[in-house]
Amino acid sequence: MFRYERHQPKNTLLYKIIEKYYPILVSHLEEEGRGLPKYVQREFEDYLKCGLLEYSFWRVRCVDCHQERMVAFSCKHRGFCPSCCAKRMIESSALLVETIMPYQPIRQWVLSVPFPLRFLFASQPRIMSKVLGIVYRTISTYLIKKSGYSKKTARTGAVTLIQRFGSALNLNVHFHMLFLDGVYVGDEENNLRFVSVSHHQAGDIIHLTHAMSLRIARYLERAGIIERDAENSYLTDNLLNNDEINEYQSYSVNYRISIGSQKGKKVFSLQTLPPVIEERRDKELVGKVAGFSLHAGVSTRAYQRDKLERLCRYISRPAVAMHRLTLTSQGAIRYELKTPYRNGTTHVIFEPLDFISKLV
Repeated sequence: MFRYERHQPKNTLLYKIIEKYYPILVSHLEEEGRGLPKYVQREFEDYLKCGLLEYSFWRVRCVDCHQERMVAFSCKHRGFCPSCCAKRMIESSALLVETIMPYQPIRQWVLSVPFPLRFLFASQPRIMSKVLGIVYRTISTYLIKKSGYSKKTARTGAVTLIQRFGSALNLNVHFHMLFLDGVYVGDEENNLRFVSVSHHQAGDIIHLTHAMSLRIARYLERAGIIERDAENSYLTDNLLNNDEINEYQSYSVNYRISIGSQKGKKVFSLQTLPPVIEERRDKELVGKVAGFSLHAGVSTRAYQRDKLERLCRYISRPAVAMHRLTLTSQGAIRYELKTPYRNGTTHVIFEPLDFISKLV
């Protein structure tokens, strides 16, 4: 028997933190003659109204028992609202599993990029879209060649979700791509059949990561986005749009404190586990080249629709996990990492204003 319970956002820790400290951050920026972009302000202001009856609601009446309930409107934003993002996660995963993804083997490819490119992608979405096209074509070509066919006779398919956050609430733009683990091949009568490509080797992934990094670098250089000297490559200065948010993005990408007396220093962390000595597995499907990291170790078989749905929920999950958010006795904000770091770090500690800046 299901029972409806109205969402009470004011009782959550995240709401209390934002309600108290977001206005303080805005005042601090105004004193410096700065401000936040309108879309960021709207995200916070609408979140503080999300699920609250005093702002707007539907009055719903049962046609049978005539019982009435009031259902508050939601903000429907994509940033950090746990309620709206969780609803979108459920809807997106259901759409992918029930409507879009065929009953064929699926493999997740996760691409992380070097820190400078994370900042570039966050501030220049157009460039990120171009790079995503390069990444898709590189993996697609690999699958087609491995299947023994050509681009004229075989087709691949993929769905990509772009995540902007890391486990420590840092800005980390990376790609989660669900690729068909194989290709579709058509005959003379345009009948399609699926050819599986499931026997991937660790060396293939490393080679693929290397090829991908070279193609991305060549594109960025041709477009005038990076410049090279004898030893290094640099992002050109003319790409920065001087947005008020650029400074916060830069600090967040580099795990730095963005405000207060500790500004510029590393975010405080808590190590509660002993360091782990990572052992390289020869069969591990991971490629790491020049700051690029490509993981291809998670896959589902055609009949594993429950596993596929869990995977879809994982890649479309909300940025902030409420159950990992707590307060310390000193009033700081402690956030538990999804997976401990190799050095034993299990939590990161934020001052309230710095936590708000990470959401920004």
